[in-house]
Amino acid sequence: MARILVIEDNRENRELMVYLLRAFGHTVMEANDGERGIETALREQPDLILCDIHLPGVDGYEVARALRANPRLRARPLIAVTALAMVGDRAKGLAAGFDEYIPKPIEPETFVGQIDSFLRHEQRGARPSGHAKPETRLEAQAQPRRARGTILVVDDSPVNRQLICGTLQPLGYEVWPAASVQEALALVKQSVPDLILSDLHMPGEGGFNLVRAVKTDTRLATVPFLFITSSVWGDADRATALRFGVTRFLLRPIEPQALIDAIDSCLPAGKP
Repeated sequence: MARILVIEDNRENRELMVYLLRAFGHTVMEANDGERGIETALREQPDLILCDIHLPGVDGYEVARALRANPRLRARPLIAVTALAMVGDRAKGLAAGFDEYIPKPIEPETFVGQIDSFLRHEQRGARPSGHAKPETRLEAQAQPRRARGTILVVDDSPVNRQLICGTLQPLGYEVWPAASVQEALALVKQSVPDLILSDLHMPGEGGFNLVRAVKTDTRLATVPFLFITSSVWGDADRATALRFGVTRFLLRPIEPQALIDAIDSCLPAGKP
């Protein structure tokens, strides 16, 4: 695995990148501006550096020039992760010293693979252990691919949805994201998922409204239902959830492998 520095001033963007990289075993350091990023890079000597372009104070171009001027860091992979998408932005970034240019919003399913391509083989990330053994090319051609399970993820926070999708989709789960109870109910009218993972506290109709609707629908009554929340579970909430038939309770922040283990343990028999 590698030691990776993420220089990003937007908290949600930074948290998503850090979460994905740690899920694949990398050690991650963080800096929320260019000056701290340079200081951290000089002090920690990371194996690879990810850097936004628009940073307060010292911007990404200045960070790149400073790192390329340092003999100990000039050969380390330096990747721009930025929303800049105008003609010439990529060329300007490469001219400043960046090795690659990844546009925002990042794609959680492919992001770690993009980063790993700049690392030595022994430094590349390892998928969480819930991942199936890789197939050979002949095996992949000989048999159809089968999803590990379809998971309905209900959360009003885009970052929370991205974090979960970025953890589950690379492992072969099919994820249906929904930003509200109404979106979730519209999805389950079309097809029945193998498992539902829902936030508890959402504006308007919350998780209890969803589980009530799910458990009174004969098509959905046996579908495992997991609640996840950032607040400590109180006795009243837990009792209400159990009364509605909730399968498990999860507490944020949750490690990727713990999330995978919880989902796998609740999937119907016959699923991987």
